[in-house]
Amino acid sequence: MSNVEKISVALPSEMVVTLRAAVESGEYSSASEVIREALRGWKLRRKVEEMEVEELRRLWNEGIESGPSITADTVFARLKGKYAAMQKQDDA
Repeated sequence: MSNVEKISVALPSEMVVTLRAAVESGEYSSASEVIREALRGWKLRRKVEEMEVEELRRLWNEGIESGPSITADTVFARLKGKYAAMQKQDDA
């Protein structure tokens, strides 16, 4: 790593135990490596959340632009009528 800066971080004891266990088991070569991977995961989660929010905004706008809204009561009334008509056809 070409540009490394040392910082001090305070962690709860259970996180320290987990971090040290990961290093002692050989899964990671150092505590710094554990923290770097954790930060990469954090950055990725933030990016995914950002993308999800953008997708929700896009879908919201798509819905708004699709025309006037109708109430749930209207939708259910239409569906009940549709399925009642289908049932009458099957009964005939």
